[in-house]
Amino acid sequence: MRSGNPALNDNTFLDIGSGELVSRAPGEVMTLGGTVNKTGFMLLLLVATAAYTWSLYTPENPGAVMPWLLVGGIGGFIVALVTVFKKTWSPVTAPLYAALEGLFVGAVSAMFEAKFPGIVMQAVMLTMGVLAALLMAYKSGLIKATENFKLGVVAATGGIFLLYLVNMGMRLFGFEGFGFIHESGAMGIAFSVFVVIIAALNLVLDFDFIESGAEAGAPKYMEWYGAFGLVVTLVWLYLEILRLLAKLQSRD
Repeated sequence: MRSGNPALNDNTFLDIGSGELVSRAPGEVMTLGGTVNKTGFMLLLLVATAAYTWSLYTPENPGAVMPWLLVGGIGGFIVALVTVFKKTWSPVTAPLYAALEGLFVGAVSAMFEAKFPGIVMQAVMLTMGVLAALLMAYKSGLIKATENFKLGVVAATGGIFLLYLVNMGMRLFGFEGFGFIHESGAMGIAFSVFVVIIAALNLVLDFDFIESGAEAGAPKYMEWYGAFGLVVTLVWLYLEILRLLAKLQSRD
């Protein structure tokens, strides 16, 4: 089992003690329904905290959201790392991640909305549309998570994050970095389209990974971890769609 999502890897569903998949009683195992319910709860929590930071933003005082943006961004990243390495804590850390990430997403969304009115609703609808379309394609068998498919998406995802990391490091040391990542030219738009496609394809890998875990009888707390992995991908997809729409509108 393989996923491009850094929250989900080959060892996710292994028993913490023995390192092997073990059988459990029916009420103690991960289910698809349980994972879906927990994903929905986390998304509601994310939207609630995002609405809070959104309400704080005004064009006259944009700095009002900066503390929450930093708390949400840095805090969410730290909690995500803790969740990845301590999967048994996911019933607590997964909702906490959603709440913190909501603070970050709400602040970023408010900034984009102030510059491009209506862009946030477009990004939300496109994100939900992509999620629904890929879920239907996966369940119908139109898209299959073969090993070659997984390897390709994992490689592309790793390359994107490496590129982002190098660009961030260059900017921190005063270099220009890779301008096309942020520019609205043809190359910048093509790059954003590519990233959106890869982020969307990660959803297919996540569906397959969670389904495999449920079939293998993973422990109950893995429902929270599976929901966490999906929310990580959805947040990434939403932010990349937001960036793409902003690039397109800035050309008008």
